[in-house]
Amino acid sequence: MTRDRYFEMMEQLEQEPKEEEIPPDFEDLPEIFAYAVQTFNLLGDKIVGDIGYIGKDYTNLPHMIETWGIEDKEYFLEILSWLDSRAMKKSSEQMKREREKLKRQSRGK
Repeated sequence: MTRDRYFEMMEQLEQEPKEEEIPPDFEDLPEIFAYAVQTFNLLGDKIVGDIGYIGKDYTNLPHMIETWGIEDKEYFLEILSWLDSRAMKKSSEQMKREREKLKRQSRGK
């Protein structure tokens, strides 16, 4: 849920927003998180036909870490790993749905 959507919802419910429930904006996140997201989006994808997305190509990662001036490399890599695992899970779920759809279509013929 976005911050704007939260405020709209609270307005519709005629309730006062609660500070602890307000979702953070991207700007509220630590700078290292923004660098990790930028890096993640710049890295190439590794894709295998029958499997789908299998992760990022980290070949250029050392250059990006140097470019951004990342000092807390462990935290930076943890964020990248989290983003990558979410992308792999999403790809896996999409491939599973597509296989199930093909199975249903082949049974119907």
